[in-house]
Amino acid sequence: MYGGANDPSGGINGGTVFRITPSGMLTTLYSFCSESGCTDGAGPSGLVQTIDGSLYGTTGSGGAGVDCMYGCGTVFKITPSGTLTTLYSFCTQSACRDGVGPGGLVQATDGSLYGTTGGGGANGAGTIFRISPSGLSTLYSFCSQSGCTDGNEPNRLVQDTSGDFYGTTYSGGAHGDGTVFSLSVGLGPFVKILQAYGRVGAAVEILGTDLTGASSVTFNGSASTYTVNSTGTAISTTVPDGATTGTVQVVTPTGTLSSNVPFRVLP
Repeated sequence: MYGGANDPSGGINGGTVFRITPSGMLTTLYSFCSESGCTDGAGPSGLVQTIDGSLYGTTGSGGAGVDCMYGCGTVFKITPSGTLTTLYSFCTQSACRDGVGPGGLVQATDGSLYGTTGGGGANGAGTIFRISPSGLSTLYSFCSQSGCTDGNEPNRLVQDTSGDFYGTTYSGGAHGDGTVFSLSVGLGPFVKILQAYGRVGAAVEILGTDLTGASSVTFNGSASTYTVNSTGTAISTTVPDGATTGTVQVVTPTGTLSSNVPFRVLP
């Protein structure tokens, strides 16, 4: 979030993207504010790696937005070799209706990236957004309810195995001290593997919603033995003989649930 080759004075921090090996060797891949006016962003948050191996992140300031003193933030993509592409600059819409100051991203089961902004939006209280190859869409603007009972200044999102998103706000709500919220965009339920890799015979925990009565658990088509916990929210299993890298599927009375990421079978 700070430092780097281009950390300027005057209230804006540059920051870097780096790679570090298990032995402690650090390589700086990119220093923000490398472009005139910091249009490439400044003050990066953490990275997220998508299923295809790409790396994405946000910056809290900088970018091409024109209505913020130090820039309003960006969404970016960066390659392992350090080539950075700015995908979106916030506050490029009138009155910053697209938001200001994005936080971290999460890749949802539809492949799109979702996130929040701490300010801006239709009511100046932050937004929830989706970004995909077709561009950025604002899904919700906070403080849409009287007295901001829906919250103000949202934090980072997580996706539940029900398919819905959950998050918190720093302020707003019925008592002004923040909220816990959920947002549905129509995504279906899925299962989540706590450790998405292992060898044949390794113990694996699978999380989900309404797993009671599950009739099958397969690793890329190979059936495994399993037990479902008493609340129907988790399955304990092992990687079966013949399993190969691919999707884990659980057949339940209401349908077949697939894992949000592939399980990688180690040699």
